[in-house]
Amino acid sequence: MHIYTFSELKAAQTAMLLIRKYAVDKENAAELLAWLKPYEDFVYRRDFEGSFNGKHGGLSKAIVAKGDVRFGAELVDKMVLLIKEELHHFQQVLDIMTARGIEYSNVRAGRYAKELMRQVRTHEPATLIDKLICGAYIEARSCERFAKLAPHLDNELSKFYVSLLRSEARHYQDYLALAETVAGGDISERVNYFGQLEAKIIQSTDDDFRFHSGVPSSE
Repeated sequence: MHIYTFSELKAAQTAMLLIRKYAVDKENAAELLAWLKPYEDFVYRRDFEGSFNGKHGGLSKAIVAKGDVRFGAELVDKMVLLIKEELHHFQQVLDIMTARGIEYSNVRAGRYAKELMRQVRTHEPATLIDKLICGAYIEARSCERFAKLAPHLDNELSKFYVSLLRSEARHYQDYLALAETVAGGDISERVNYFGQLEAKIIQSTDDDFRFHSGVPSSE
């Protein structure tokens, strides 16, 4: 479960980067960074006790999009909600691990997301559109993982994973809706492009044993 906890933080960080880069001014960006800091301190520096006490909802003020960004308000609204949910899940997983006597440890990121992001175009708004589509695939695969794993877990974890997959399903739909808003039209061609790329990643061999990172190598 420690892999999943790390994934929740990465998902929150990704959403936050999108807001900071495309939708808010420096003051609002600083507010977002402060919101995430306790979680990053715990994961990367281990200088936080890990009892977050509802900090996932702890923004001291509303985040306001810059007025000159057409899609700014929608991006902020959807991504702030996503961040709140991901950080809440982060705490929930830590609580379950603690109750079950499982010690937290960091795990290096798999290649799945990295391989997708390597194919993101380098000019705007294409860069943002591609990042949002990649985010949709990552969230959709999380939803799929929970659906596949839930029937094989004990009652507590099974119910928890079902609740998580519902959130992930909404997250990938929000990413796709944002991509369509930014594009101002149909994005199916680009969605299909990343779908074909993703299939190659999943079906190729990988030294790490991960759910969607590839077929385990024989070594």
